Amino acid sequence: MITIPYLTAVSTYFSYGLLFAFGQLRDYSRLIFDWCSTNNLQGYAPICLAHEDFYIRRLYHRIQDCFNRPISSAPDSWVDVIERYSNDNNKTLKRTTKSTRCLNLGSYNYLGFGSFDEYCTPRVIESLKKFSASTCSSRVDAGTTSVHAELEECVAKYVGKPAAIVTGMGFATNSAIIPVLIGKGGLIISDSLNHTSIVNGARGSGATIRVFQHNTPAHLERVLKEQIAEGQPRTHRPWKKIIVVVEGIYSMEGEICQLPEIVSVCKKYKAYVYLDEAHSIGAIGKTGRGVCELLGVDTADVDIMMGTFTKSFGSCGGYIAGSKDLIQYLKYHCPAHLYATSISTPSAQQIISAIKVILGEDGSNRGAQKLARIRENGNFFRAELQKMGFEVLGDNDSPVMPIMLYNPAKIPAFSRECLRENVAVVVVGFPATPLLLARARICISASHSREDLIKALKVISKAGDLTGIKYFPAAPKKQEEEKDRMKLD
Repeated sequence: MITIPYLTAVSTYFSYGLLFAFGQLRDYSRLIFDWCSTNNLQGYAPICLAHEDFYIRRLYHRIQDCFNRPISSAPDSWVDVIERYSNDNNKTLKRTTKSTRCLNLGSYNYLGFGSFDEYCTPRVIESLKKFSASTCSSRVDAGTTSVHAELEECVAKYVGKPAAIVTGMGFATNSAIIPVLIGKGGLIISDSLNHTSIVNGARGSGATIRVFQHNTPAHLERVLKEQIAEGQPRTHRPWKKIIVVVEGIYSMEGEICQLPEIVSVCKKYKAYVYLDEAHSIGAIGKTGRGVCELLGVDTADVDIMMGTFTKSFGSCGGYIAGSKDLIQYLKYHCPAHLYATSISTPSAQQIISAIKVILGEDGSNRGAQKLARIRENGNFFRAELQKMGFEVLGDNDSPVMPIMLYNPAKIPAFSRECLRENVAVVVVGFPATPLLLARARICISASHSREDLIKALKVISKAGDLTGIKYFPAAPKKQEEEKDRMKLD
């Protein structure tokens, strides 16, 4: 768990207090002017009440230029960021025809498949010519091609499960499939920091939801004990089924799930394990097979394996892998399979080709090199940030590394300073994180060279000094060691 320094917490609360106070003052001023002006609603209720969009109007709009930055190139290690300007204090932003070439530290392009690839791209183009850009149909109508069947077989084999089902959207994989797996009378026990797609899926299921402390197997066991003993609300009948939902790598923390301990607890209490590997599949493990391979967990012990293709595979969509009976059941009941347009055939071909490269089935060792490079890049970058005095969350081998900012004023300051030095970073604040825990989320790619990483470290260090986010003392360094570190291999 994150422990906020006392003075940092006080200054952050004070900053938000000022923002809310001035925001309320401006709202009251607007009420006076609105009262004097003509009401054009003609009997309709306001579609958006003032208090419902207060945060957006009075806080988010002030720093809107730090978010939703459009790009005009492939999300490779370097990316073209389109320049924007505002004439109304960031309430609206207008794009220009100019772009800036920036080092990309924001995309999920973990293995570098997001841009041109000598093996994948020609096969994707060939698939586009043969099948077109869209199937224009759901999977159960006319939206299943030979490529979709091959993709499901490929994914099942890759993750080590008997069968798999693919969907056209990663978010919908969780939000549409969890309600199919469990309903009223069931119990979902979810990690407190699970992704919004899991939260939405759990809420939509009608099942009872309980939360355990983030990545804490001991608390998970305590919650399981209590819930099994109490049973369903009011009736106290036994639960119809219990599903424990965790993530392989938590996207806002960069932490790797304590999967062996969680699986052990779930086995003890006969609860199903649902593992979301959106950020871990393809990115960690000796052959990129995710957190199970990294931590030595038998995939047979994980009942439902979920993942997305938007990160390591340079495509779109998601999958569920499990037993043949489970997948057959989902194909009959899942709305993402029955009603949604199937994943485009070129996107499916991109995934198949990427998996073949990772496994070396393209006749080269580029996949192994990519996996080694992302691990080396991530561990190097994390270690250097920590030496500089930044508070960096997450574990080694994780390509996601959040740098804690805390104070709301430091969100735009850090983002704009990095952009000024041609480094594109993602900053995250409320409601994606708790109010006090704003951060910059760095995503490392196998496509980053050592020169790229050293440039990024210099820029981030400078921005950290200017914004005062080096919350720990920097590690002492000798001058010779500093020169050796900066020397290219």
